[in-house]
Amino acid sequence: MRVHICGARGSTPAPGADFIRYGGHTSCVAVAHDDELPSLVLDAGTGLQRLSRQYEGTAFHGSILLSHLHWDHTHGLPFFPAGDRPEARVRLFIPAQEGGTRVLEQLMAPPHFPITPAELRGDWRIELLEAGTVEIEGFTVTAADIPHKGGRTFGYRVSDGTASLAYLSDHSPINFGPGPEGHGELHAAALALADGVDVLLHDAQYTAAEFEGRKTFGHTTIDYAVQLGQEAGAKRVVLFHHDSMRTDDALDAIVESCQGAKVPVTAATEGEVIRLP
Repeated sequence: MRVHICGARGSTPAPGADFIRYGGHTSCVAVAHDDELPSLVLDAGTGLQRLSRQYEGTAFHGSILLSHLHWDHTHGLPFFPAGDRPEARVRLFIPAQEGGTRVLEQLMAPPHFPITPAELRGDWRIELLEAGTVEIEGFTVTAADIPHKGGRTFGYRVSDGTASLAYLSDHSPINFGPGPEGHGELHAAALALADGVDVLLHDAQYTAAEFEGRKTFGHTTIDYAVQLGQEAGAKRVVLFHHDSMRTDDALDAIVESCQGAKVPVTAATEGEVIRLP
């Protein structure tokens, strides 16, 4: 299994010289079987544009799972050339919620955008996903509700039978209480998704010092991501959803500060390919 980091930034893209090494595109992770092209995509932030490069002018055939419907996780949908082709086949899954599939048109329709999802070229099918375990594109996918401000949000666990990935891009465990370190509870859904995974990709938008003034923003800390990985027995923690103002040098310092943890810790880097197991 290969995990392609197409975008790792949170909230807004981060262009400019200070953000070149870790990248400025927002959340998008593509998963592939062995040496095949990626067929399962987690979130459709602006990083979705990068995925088209691998298709080299051919059409995408696969599925996109949105964790939730905030802008930084959906802005890439109409800017995905490999998916916007007559021969493309795309199944787009969104967390089941009131309003059904029509809620997507609230984000992508005139006057906010010139076209609706129905006007994308190719065979696009928008489906509602409930919490539970399903088979998608040859992967076993478990979706679980996790707390995040402003709409139903899923964390995902993806496995091909030999390796596993947990993806909790936007996570506000403080909603369940302060937890052991004041950054949020190590609640059952998060622990189950991350249990023994090869890689835990986790929301790490804030430092502990920043968190006090931002507890209500819907995200959590670097410390929480590392602690969850340790408690769940993850083999590696990859910090994700970097704050849009977090420079490359600042991320380097954060990774260095985590080297004493009981689990290896890195920061997600746009363009990085993680091969599992």
